[in-house]
Amino acid sequence: WRLETRLDQVDREFIDMLVAYEDKRFWDHRGVDVLALCRAASQFATSGHIVSGGSTLSMQLARLIEPRDSRSLASKAKQILRAIQIERRLSKQEILERYLTLAPYGGNLEGVRAASLAYFGKEPKRLTVSESALLVALPQLPEKRRPDRNLDIAHAARDRVLDRMVSSGLLGEREAARAALDDVSGLRRKLPALAAHASYAMLPKAEPGKPLQLTIRKSVQQGLEQVAREAARKLGPKLSVAMVMADAR
Repeated sequence: WRLETRLDQVDREFIDMLVAYEDKRFWDHRGVDVLALCRAASQFATSGHIVSGGSTLSMQLARLIEPRDSRSLASKAKQILRAIQIERRLSKQEILERYLTLAPYGGNLEGVRAASLAYFGKEPKRLTVSESALLVALPQLPEKRRPDRNLDIAHAARDRVLDRMVSSGLLGEREAARAALDDVSGLRRKLPALAAHASYAMLPKAEPGKPLQLTIRKSVQQGLEQVAREAARKLGPKLSVAMVMADAR
């Protein structure tokens, strides 16, 4: 599930929290934050393991567009080069929109709109402080932190983001404390998938920016899929069900 996302579709406070947590000099650098890279290198030299990656949002977008096989110095150098190229081609707003569309949020969810609809049942324009903090935390370790499978880990990750926002001055202590009292739901809602096979087959024919309209009637399709689900339940597991509807007129 990946839904194209524009900045005006997302709560502004979430954007501010994301930048503060992931790349606080995002609006000033040109793809690479030299200070963050030096800090990461120093931490690695003193501790012997990776403490922080020093990656900017532009570098993370480069990795999302062109996934790397390893965490070698060569792959990091390539990622830096791609980030510089991205910054030359796209505005900061466009970079953020692409990151918000492609970032992983656990399972088959990509992008903040898909994650907000699945985990909270609403568009990301209306996120609470607690919900924003959770969505900021998920992309770093999306499988480990996904709330529908690892609720305690997701809860702890959310609280770490809230603490960081207090340290950065973006949230007051009281506001963060109130947000920390909110429960993290372990529910993942089903996203609409009517006529999934037909929709998938028609995707190559879609023109950018234009809706693709099928001749399927939503109410009829919903009824048929419900009948198919009930039949599958009665027949037992590990089955594929197909239906044919004929118009007798």
